Amino acid sequence: MLKLTGKNTLVTGASSGIGQAIAIRFAREGANVAINYHSGAAQAEVTRQAVFDAHRAAGNPDGKAIVIGADVSEEDQVKAMFQQTLAAFGTLDVLVNNAGIQAPCPSDELEAAAFDRILAVNLRGPFLCAREALRHFLSRNKGGVILNNSSVHETIPKPKYLSYSISKGGMENLTRTLALEYAGRGIRVNAVGP
Repeated sequence: MLKLTGKNTLVTGASSGIGQAIAIRFAREGANVAINYHSGAAQAEVTRQAVFDAHRAAGNPDGKAIVIGADVSEEDQVKAMFQQTLAAFGTLDVLVNNAGIQAPCPSDELEAAAFDRILAVNLRGPFLCAREALRHFLSRNKGGVILNNSSVHETIPKPKYLSYSISKGGMENLTRTLALEYAGRGIRVNAVGP
């Protein structure tokens, strides 16, 4: 039996790379998948097809996949993304905060706008998405799961990636804080640090 049959998942930054692999794996286990992307709508459609293929290969021809464009650093877009996910699936069981960006730059040359953008996507985005997921989980009183895709650089400094390392350090604390705050209400919050 598939481990996630009947579960509904939202994966941010799922049009390529690790996010795409996560979306496909959830489908292989029977979950319906909302595929978020910020840029690259064509690639997001490739992911959606791969998710459908994974559903069929797993013997789950009724599995669902939707594609939602949204910048996770923008509150109104995050709220709209959750509304679209809930409209399509009716409920949400798992949020995977995967969207993230990084850009190398010597710290003494780092512009404030570039620093702010990386923190907005990598830390503000997961907060906004986690908050919306928590609101939904609490409203239905059935628990839920938030999985944050962090990095080993949440604890290991990475020269020329100051804003990235800071954002992942913040994600580590975000994860631990939410895990402690909501464990008693049936909500699991964990992170992986590839």
